[in-house]
Amino acid sequence: MEIGASAELTRIFSRADVEALSHLAGTGVRENVPEPLIGGLISCLLGTRLPGHGTNWLKQDLQFLEPVPIGKALTARVEVTRVRPEKALVDLWASVRMDGGTLVCEGRALVLARGR
Repeated sequence: MEIGASAELTRIFSRADVEALSHLAGTGVRENVPEPLIGGLISCLLGTRLPGHGTNWLKQDLQFLEPVPIGKALTARVEVTRVRPEKALVDLWASVRMDGGTLVCEGRALVLARGR
C-alpha cells in the first residue's frame, strides 16, 4: 500500500435499481440516483479493490455536489493519500464523476487495513 495507489469502478444505475432501493428504504422513487447508491460505489471500491477484503471503515465524509440522472454512467475513484503502517491506517480521497467529467461526489475515507 503506497501513496498514490488508486482504483476505479464504473456503473450505470437503472430505474429498476432506484426502485429496488426505494422499496427497501420505504421511500418514493426519485428521478435521480439516490446518494446511498453513489456512496455505495466508493464503499465497493474500498471493500473489494483498495485496500480490499478485510477493510474496516472507521470514518467516511462525502459531499454530494450534483444530482445524477438515472441511466448516466458514473465512475468512482479512490486514491491513497496517507499510509500509517504502525497503526494499519489508510487515508483515501474518493470521488465520483459522470461521463463528461462532472464531479458529483467527493470526500475522504479512513480505513483500518490490517495485513495490507
